[in-house]
Amino acid sequence: MTENEELLAFFKAFADANRLKIVGLLARQPYTVEQLAAMLNLGASTVSHHLSKLSEAGLVTATAQSYYNYYRLETGRVEEMARRLLSTESLTAVAGDVDASAFDRKVVGDYLLPDGTLKTIPSQRKKLLAVLRYIVQDFKPGKRYSEKEVNEILGRYHEDTASLRRELVGSKLMSREGGGGDYWRIDEIAEA
Repeated sequence: MTENEELLAFFKAFADANRLKIVGLLARQPYTVEQLAAMLNLGASTVSHHLSKLSEAGLVTATAQSYYNYYRLETGRVEEMARRLLSTESLTAVAGDVDASAFDRKVVGDYLLPDGTLKTIPSQRKKLLAVLRYIVQDFKPGKRYSEKEVNEILGRYHEDTASLRRELVGSKLMSREGGGGDYWRIDEIAEA
């Protein structure tokens, strides 16, 4: 089972109100199907179905005692799975094959004219950031630019170079020295 499949099974196991209640009850102590059914006002077959889903995910085990199976929550397993599967690294990996730049490409495509200039400077912040992330690529990391050089580059996109300059600095895509000094690209691109 891949980590994504395991994560889906983990979430599916908890994706039912009655299963959550069963987990809550079993966190206190082991119970039989009949006991759980009575406490939850459900049929024994329904409780058995929920327990099988929890068992498939490795969250519940059964121990035979006399005529009954006592189900208990594998708290150590629940904690280990939650720690491992819900870590930032694991959750980030789930979206590993998603094209994170698709939104930026769409926005830039919507705002650029065939000659490469902007139709308009976006007023919506998220769209403005996408356009700014595109424009800042024209500036080489580590190189310093005079205000005149910055205006020449920005003028290829829009005549309002002052607004674009201000937005690039305000969005922390570029930085500048005070008093009209040099500008430079900040290597860490701001996220949307």
